[in-house]
Amino acid sequence: MSSKPANLEQQDSISIITLDDGKANVFSPTMIDAVNECLDSVPTESGSLVIKGRDGIFSGGFDLKVLQSGDNKLIKEMTQGGFKLLSRIFSFPRPVIAACSGHGIALGAFLLCCCDYRVGAKGEFMVGANEMRTNMVIPTPILELIRFRVAQTHKYRAVLGAEMYNLDAAIEVGFIDETIETEKLDERVMEKAKELSGMGHPSYTMTKELFIKDTHEAIEDYLSKLDPDTEALKRF
Repeated sequence: MSSKPANLEQQDSISIITLDDGKANVFSPTMIDAVNECLDSVPTESGSLVIKGRDGIFSGGFDLKVLQSGDNKLIKEMTQGGFKLLSRIFSFPRPVIAACSGHGIALGAFLLCCCDYRVGAKGEFMVGANEMRTNMVIPTPILELIRFRVAQTHKYRAVLGAEMYNLDAAIEVGFIDETIETEKLDERVMEKAKELSGMGHPSYTMTKELFIKDTHEAIEDYLSKLDPDTEALKRF
């Protein structure tokens, strides 16, 4: 693990952001800043982007220590920053591939919804939105992502039922596109990333913009209207 919770490396035309805070890969303000810093250096007119977790965990969601801290300023910074980061990844102009190396809980699952192709590691790993079980309200940006990516037959179960899915079952749900043995995960992800890196520019970017337009506009409209003094506290 490096001193930063997210790091960027380049392999030919593929940019790789690795999430590793040494624990549950939670989206704390520090993690959010680190991922944004990585994204600032990723090419937007060529190649592809991989987002991967550490062994056994993709991400455990927002940092619960911050949510339970009583520090209203920090809570607002984290939650609003997290939603903006999801919107940035969702609308990233090049192909984004997720290497789901383990559990993807709450914001970890929603990050999967933002990626164009998701490869999961086989094993005793779970993915899903557990907010209803932790007395949290799921805000508009997340609901929009779920509407866009989660299969109609699972929307109620995934949101209001807070159902958790193993990664094989998550394929039918819409959180994952394929699963593979853990030891082959990196190889398969890089194979897919290389394949998608050849997508033409600007044709890929323009088509992606059109494809996600309604969902992305709904998310951005919500973010533009956030009340900086109360919104995070109402939602969490």
